[in-house]
Amino acid sequence: MSYDLAVWEGKQPADDAAAGERFSDLYQRYIDTDTDHPPTSTISKYVALLLERWPDLTEDEDDISPWSTGPLIGEASGPLIYFPLRWSMAEEASTFAAGVAASLGLVCFDPQVRRLRP
Repeated sequence: MSYDLAVWEGKQPADDAAAGERFSDLYQRYIDTDTDHPPTSTISKYVALLLERWPDLTEDEDDISPWSTGPLIGEASGPLIYFPLRWSMAEEASTFAAGVAASLGLVCFDPQVRRLRP
């Protein structure tokens, strides 16, 4: 079981409903497509900062990574990254990921409960 998180570039949505609509739009445009969109520089920086804290799953020899897929940058497309975390580490890792997103001016959204992450 995993816990998913979505992070994207753009204006902070007015509320959870607007964030859910924006996420759905970005998902259709960047994830649910056959077109390849390289991650933007800000999303690439975001991933690099996450990987400073925990290793990429592809390099995790000690089983300490919270990421459920690897390489983590592979989950990024254009201005969006939509990535799964191990359920057992979801609280700690998602809190950290949301903080890093905020520090870069990115939007962090929890699609499970359709809410913005502070």
